Amino acid sequence: MALLETIEVKGRAPKTGYDRDQFGQAWADTNKNGCDTRNDILERDLTGETFKPGTNDCVVLTGVLADPFTATTINFVRGADTSSAVQVDHLVALSDAWQKGAQQLDPDTREAFGNDPLNLLAVDGPANQQKSDSDAASWLPPIKAFRCEFVALQTAVKAKYDLWMTAAEKDAVAGVLSTCPDQPAPTTGGVAGTIQATPAEAPVPEPAPEPAAEAPAGEVSYANCTEVRAAGAAPIKVGDPGFSSKFDGDGDGIGCE
Repeated sequence: MALLETIEVKGRAPKTGYDRDQFGQAWADTNKNGCDTRNDILERDLTGETFKPGTNDCVVLTGVLADPFTATTINFVRGADTSSAVQVDHLVALSDAWQKGAQQLDPDTREAFGNDPLNLLAVDGPANQQKSDSDAASWLPPIKAFRCEFVALQTAVKAKYDLWMTAAEKDAVAGVLSTCPDQPAPTTGGVAGTIQATPAEAPVPEPAPEPAAEAPAGEVSYANCTEVRAAGAAPIKVGDPGFSSKFDGDGDGIGCE
């Protein structure tokens, strides 16, 4: 609550100029540990992980997530048709940050923001898609027991990067924190408490399809990420030939990562 009081209140700035690339390379190795940020977060937030051989335990193949958004247990299996079951959420969405102060940050700071573990959490894919780029005024986790920690994390991120909130957003955060006035301000990412999750069936990877026949000139189309990778087009970004939102499970504008 004390940290929230330090957050400035302003109106939402125009989204003009926003692009995922404004936050640098997606899932860059900003901590220089040899692993990309997405896999760092999966390793942090999953349990019982297995790793792709030959990657120095960087690429997570399987694991179990106690999802804080839905209080379900999700069995993660890496694959074109299964990876999106678990997505890495920017708790403060990049486009929300852009409209509330990040336009004024320098490129290196924006890249740090986009890869900051304090602002990242492995969560249920469909719930993350529903959240999209909402702030606390328009979306809160379905599981009420996680809402205090959720808004505390958002507050900590905005304070760290000197971003502002709208009046409605700050009121929503204050309303949640009024139910837990002693909620600590997080300094590291991840879930502090234990989520009592109910089990879910493990996704079963589908056999990889045969590469699609070459599309006519000017009409690039891919059925799935397997075809994108087979064509050497991965990762595929918004605006690239053949891009589709179905390839972008975490909504960051980059698919088949």
